Amino acid sequence: MNKLLAWMEKHLVPFAAKIGSQKHLVALRDAFIGTMPATMAGSVALMINAIIRDLPAMLIKGYDVANVPVLRDIVGINGFVWQGTLAIAGVIFAYTWGYNLAKAYKVNAAAGGVVGLATLFQGVAFSASTAINVPKGELGQKALDLITAAGSTVSVSDVKDPVTGAISQFDTITTGAWGWLKLAHLGGNAYFTVMILGAISVIIYSKLMLKNITIKLPDSVPPAISKAFAAIIPATVALYVIAIINYVVGKVSGGQLLIDLIQKYIAEPFMGATQSLFAVLIIGIFIQVLWFFGLHGPNIMAPILEGIYGQAQLVNQNIYQAGYNGLKGADAVKEAVKDGKAYNWVRGSFDAYAWFGGSGGTLVLIVAIILFSKREDYRAVGKLSLGPGIFNINEPVMFGLPIVLNPILVIPFVLAPTASLAIGWLATNAGLVNPVTQAPTWVTPPFLLSFMATFDWRAPIVTLVCVIVSFFIWAPFVIAANKVEIPED
Repeated sequence: MNKLLAWMEKHLVPFAAKIGSQKHLVALRDAFIGTMPATMAGSVALMINAIIRDLPAMLIKGYDVANVPVLRDIVGINGFVWQGTLAIAGVIFAYTWGYNLAKAYKVNAAAGGVVGLATLFQGVAFSASTAINVPKGELGQKALDLITAAGSTVSVSDVKDPVTGAISQFDTITTGAWGWLKLAHLGGNAYFTVMILGAISVIIYSKLMLKNITIKLPDSVPPAISKAFAAIIPATVALYVIAIINYVVGKVSGGQLLIDLIQKYIAEPFMGATQSLFAVLIIGIFIQVLWFFGLHGPNIMAPILEGIYGQAQLVNQNIYQAGYNGLKGADAVKEAVKDGKAYNWVRGSFDAYAWFGGSGGTLVLIVAIILFSKREDYRAVGKLSLGPGIFNINEPVMFGLPIVLNPILVIPFVLAPTASLAIGWLATNAGLVNPVTQAPTWVTPPFLLSFMATFDWRAPIVTLVCVIVSFFIWAPFVIAANKVEIPED
């Protein structure tokens, strides 16, 4: 064990620390954190709607919030909050990513945020279209003239009956309107595109700024104006590079948008791969190992936790609100999961089923200490850590016990949450519990958190199973620690 710890401390910790301080990854982490005011506000609105609209409908037959005064108005107000937060989370992230990346390069951060924002909007759909088939002859010539005068097109198509083989002619009416932004391009689905193209544009902007390829104004000009003018040339070059990329991709792909191609060929396969039990366990283990060496695992792993599983959670939240294939709420999400458009395991799943009391499930450790520990130092720290632990704050026990660099506790610290992750993953993927569709604040106590994250009464039961298994993993090591002599000062 000592040799393994020495090897990890020599090779793994410096590597993880280097990753944790890499400026691009730090900027990405801070960009996700920067979206929290909006995403948390949207999550609160979505949760309130779930409580007053969806939860009663599960319990009361015939319940319809539209028939309940005041509550229906609250639902409507929350809908506006959702539209300005979770529905356009990609837009918000585009600004915070550009801002923090430019800040990392020590150039005008506000202009970097604007470049990031403009980068996203360059590549989204600006038109909406739909097509319907009407049996030929049912629409008179005047109706057809009115349709075409309104900007729609009418074409004749042949449709073969699959049973009789008869061919019928239809007037295919295609309507189109320019200036309508596609909502699917503005939400969580935009994250991968923003990360890739936003990095290209903002790094170009930042490099040109650092090389002083700027418009220089006299010293008498106010600094705010000078900064704005200095950013003009770098920002213009950066945005033209992105425009050329978008144009070339559109030509080569036959008119497809780059954001759709990135989502289809990069984002969805990558996010699908991270849904496996193996991926979830590896990420969970790595986070625990980082914590053991005193490094903040979730912060270092934020590009994966927030960039992948966080995006998956946003997708689930938006489908829960907007619906899918005529379904609403959790049913819509489960249906979308079947089509690969939603996800069983998301960012909140870690909190719901493994990180009760904080990373490592340390609330269970605290309970085991109170019940079994005979060491005064352990008992003192355990009692002081119980209150914070109930609200998922585990720094007191992490550094007070400590768990960090404690060779006795490293095994359960890694093994207990790993077992919990496996149980939560299996229960969710087996359909025993609904996927996480809400984002209750991280300080929500265990059991209540898993219920509010899923609005499924079975979720706290799964959490209880995880807690019991974790307890039986932690307890023997707490008892073993009683035999370790307390070093004298």
